[in-house]
Amino acid sequence: MVSSRGTLLRMGALALVWGSSFLWIKLALRGLDPVQITATRCTLGALVVLGLCLSARYRLPRSPGLWARMVVVAFFGSALPFTLFGIGERTVDSGVAGVLNATTPLWALLIGIVLRSERDLRPVRLGGLLLGFAGTTLIFAPWQQAGLASWGSLIILAGAASYAVSYAYVGRLMTGSGTAPLALSATQLVISTTMAALVLPVGGLDAVHLSPAVLISVGILGVFGTGVAFAINYRLIADEGPTNATTVGYLLPVVSVLLGAAFLGEGLNLRVIAGMVVVLVGVGMTRWRKKAPSPVLAEDTTGALAGTR
Repeated sequence: MVSSRGTLLRMGALALVWGSSFLWIKLALRGLDPVQITATRCTLGALVVLGLCLSARYRLPRSPGLWARMVVVAFFGSALPFTLFGIGERTVDSGVAGVLNATTPLWALLIGIVLRSERDLRPVRLGGLLLGFAGTTLIFAPWQQAGLASWGSLIILAGAASYAVSYAYVGRLMTGSGTAPLALSATQLVISTTMAALVLPVGGLDAVHLSPAVLISVGILGVFGTGVAFAINYRLIADEGPTNATTVGYLLPVVSVLLGAAFLGEGLNLRVIAGMVVVLVGVGMTRWRKKAPSPVLAEDTTGALAGTR
């Protein structure tokens, strides 16, 4: 359970930064194409995290094998999804993009089941998986002409699944690397920047139309939505553990929906709002864990049982 005020503030800051990323992507698309946004975002984020590593005297990993595995993490955890969200938001509202991003834990559980790395398959978690995807179907509403079943929405959903692939890969291969989490984060962003730079001459050929709004948006997206967010997230994981740290994900779609409505005039109908609620309930069910008894309670119970023998 989160108890410190500092942790609550960090979780609130992370929810605001990540939840607002969909707004900044939408605004940045007014002057840059998705690959250009990804390249700029990764570069700025890498510079921020490298600076933090330098100040903390963390070294990047030296193992070639670890760098090779981080290529997979960088591709599925940043380079690919950053680009997919940019492509998808060309036709999809930023608020809806944030809602669809909330399906990442559902994809992570599904991938764990397929790879047989997920062994906690209690009915409540499987029910949450089914409920979550039912909520996604409600959002898409393919049976309605006004539904969101479009290529843009599917591309964003693929971006959410890409994040899940990255998490699954990290969980299986990166544990016990002996490298500081912040240094791994910097490694990921350095590789992502290299990937985006290689693709830029081919996929980033659209004319650039810079304006104050575009520059501010891509700057915030890179410095805060990528660099600072990575640092805050790893601090949360260190302080509260990965399970508690992921609870910030419940706030992201709410932030993205409110910001999209407030600053871009995006409207959401009751069906999409209902779908968002169903998805979040489903995600909550997949994250459910049975609480272990406290040591004091265990001692008291043991003592009581001993007295009845």
